[in-house]
Amino acid sequence: MKIKTLTLDQTDFPKLLATIPTPPKQLYVLGADLQELMRRPRLAVVGSRKVSAYGRQITAQLAGDAARQGIVIISGLALGLDGLAHQAALDAGGLTIAILPAGLDKICPATHRQLAMSILRTGGALVSEYPEGTTPYLGNFLARNRIVSGLSDGVLIPEAAQRSGSLSTANHALEQGREVMAVPGNITSELSTGTNNLIKAGAAPITCIEDILQVLGLEATAIKDKDIVAANAEEHAILTLLQSGITDANELQTTSQLTPATFSQTLTMLEITSKIKPLGAGHWCLK
Repeated sequence: MKIKTLTLDQTDFPKLLATIPTPPKQLYVLGADLQELMRRPRLAVVGSRKVSAYGRQITAQLAGDAARQGIVIISGLALGLDGLAHQAALDAGGLTIAILPAGLDKICPATHRQLAMSILRTGGALVSEYPEGTTPYLGNFLARNRIVSGLSDGVLIPEAAQRSGSLSTANHALEQGREVMAVPGNITSELSTGTNNLIKAGAAPITCIEDILQVLGLEATAIKDKDIVAANAEEHAILTLLQSGITDANELQTTSQLTPATFSQTLTMLEITSKIKPLGAGHWCLK
């Protein structure tokens, strides 16, 4: 796959990005035609590298729902919430764009190489303002954020601490005239301080896909929910509890009244059959 170079003076350089303060002089693109992706509605989804079970759940839900509505998900391929947003788009069968802080031959972080390859295989793109061979210097990470917001119609921050780097993306979005959205979080959680402060400062509060569509001025597309069929009574008990909003494994086991051994076996089978997925820290959600 060949890397395509777009310069600021070319007609196929994204016009929306060309109008931001300090636009990149060139873009290096690997994968799908960036012009084609720019014809679709686009949502940047960014947040903290450290993510709670709540952050994992709402990112998977909102980014996935947005992708199912035909919205291209844009993020920075970083550890934590960025990677979760890309993966949610892929799981939903949608498209996603990753903005890298280094040359496209240096996937950063290296642990997300397979994620980057999946983005390319499914019709997405990898984008950078840096030529091949460029090392991801510290300043590149913050500089990348203006491109993440600059390519988008709006920026959604599902979870962010008070000093999260993702808040710089929100600042760029405001400067660029993009919509800024944030998910309200637990007021006792440090990981929700940044998003709660954004809402107090005027960011649109987001609790569902309908909120995102309204902010972006889009009409909802009817999508048939995927039927998840329980194989037995034990699976039905766990799936019902997950649908009610319970995600903690200990609470699931206690409320379902299944023995620890039966609960563990059932949970394993639900994961193997792709009905549920782990959120980390002992939390689960529907696939």
